[in-house]
Amino acid sequence: MATFVTFQAHPDDESITVGGVMRKAADEGHRVVLVVATGGELGEIPEGLLAEGETLVQRRAAETRAAADILGVKRLEFLGYHDSGMMGWEQNSAPGAFWNASIEEAAQKLAAILVEEQADVITFDDDNGGYGHPDHIQVHRVGRRAAEIAGTPRVYQHTSNRDEAYERWRRYAEETGAEIPDFEGAEFGKPAAELTARVDVSAYTDAKREAMRAHVSQIPEESWFLSMPEKHFAAAFGTEWFIREGHGPGITETDLLAGLD
Repeated sequence: MATFVTFQAHPDDESITVGGVMRKAADEGHRVVLVVATGGELGEIPEGLLAEGETLVQRRAAETRAAADILGVKRLEFLGYHDSGMMGWEQNSAPGAFWNASIEEAAQKLAAILVEEQADVITFDDDNGGYGHPDHIQVHRVGRRAAEIAGTPRVYQHTSNRDEAYERWRRYAEETGAEIPDFEGAEFGKPAAELTARVDVSAYTDAKREAMRAHVSQIPEESWFLSMPEKHFAAAFGTEWFIREGHGPGITETDLLAGLD
């Protein structure tokens, strides 16, 4: 069996981006490892959710552990950096912010985990961080360098199919009347022509939804993620998309762990 590592920016990113592949890998007997760069200190939180004396970092760590259990994670690690906030926020340059961290230093920390785990596969964000978030962009830079240091054989950028997503969200809004984020002008994900792997995780959308639900501080039940009808949730989250490092464009893979039994 193989070891699959996914490197994420904040608590909850794992459930949204690669939750299906994580649960699929675990069910197939592979070892799943989750590494999170930051504590998610700058996430929004509903009033009154935290217990007396509880910090948001503590709550988000507990939520991540709960989600990790749902997704079959055998090892969860936090690298200990601070949430940098959105691009242009003053927190980008704060001491300890991930965006402000040494790429080499952070990569060495991640590489140590990859070497210890003898990782066969790693995933991290695409070069635009999915949607331009500084911590996600830094995850790409650090993840790529760590894979080089550790010599991890299979390296994937987790991303989304921009072309397919625009149409899907428009159709969802038209069919249900739901309000969705304004995607006009947004550059999230990558064009279909740049993708190399498409993984069908439709059998694991229930697990993805439960893992998202575990992150109650960030994804409340009334959020547009969890309030979606089951049919639309399955359509939105039943496929996960990747770009394999060193492989040309065109969908050539449907299983990141193929041949690693």
